[in-house]
Amino acid sequence: MTAQLTFVRKTGAGIGEVFDDLARLRIAVFRDYPYLYEGSVEYEKGYLQTYLQAERSFLFAVYDGDTMVGATTCIPLQNETAEIRKPFEDAGFDVNAICYFGESILLPAYRGLGLGHRFFDEREAHARSLQFETCCFCSVDRGDNHPLKPSDYRPNDAFWLKRGYQQEPALQSTMEWPDLGETFSTSKTMVFWTKQLNR
Repeated sequence: MTAQLTFVRKTGAGIGEVFDDLARLRIAVFRDYPYLYEGSVEYEKGYLQTYLQAERSFLFAVYDGDTMVGATTCIPLQNETAEIRKPFEDAGFDVNAICYFGESILLPAYRGLGLGHRFFDEREAHARSLQFETCCFCSVDRGDNHPLKPSDYRPNDAFWLKRGYQQEPALQSTMEWPDLGETFSTSKTMVFWTKQLNR
């Protein structure tokens, strides 16, 4: 780790300028539990197109030298994919008033420096600048007894609660990706967390 980290902000199609860096970082970080993601550049290209095509999407990235070591994104929920929008639409939410928070990823060597809070600060500031009333994100539910769950694993629930987010068990979706060592995608349960933004 160098002494000086640098920060980059991109919006909309500008995210494409750091696409390769973001794809590599996502593949590296999401290999860990609970995502256990067998990443591929092909999957990343498809996933990230949603952000490139949304004019009001946002990325905040952390670099150590030329290497992206952390990143976080958000996007208007109305621009997200159907599986992300559907739980809110079915529950009667106005998806035009909600900002969806995508990944919040950081290489292990850079954790504990306050960057997790910085990621939420940046996304919430972007959401407020666009007059959103609510922000949300989802996390994978692997259950309590997954065979690859590390014995020292600590979920981020306490951190999210401290940030003012509440888990919404009634808001669930499914996403598909290949687990480590697999060549086919399987469905995973995703549970949403929400927060009301104060003006």
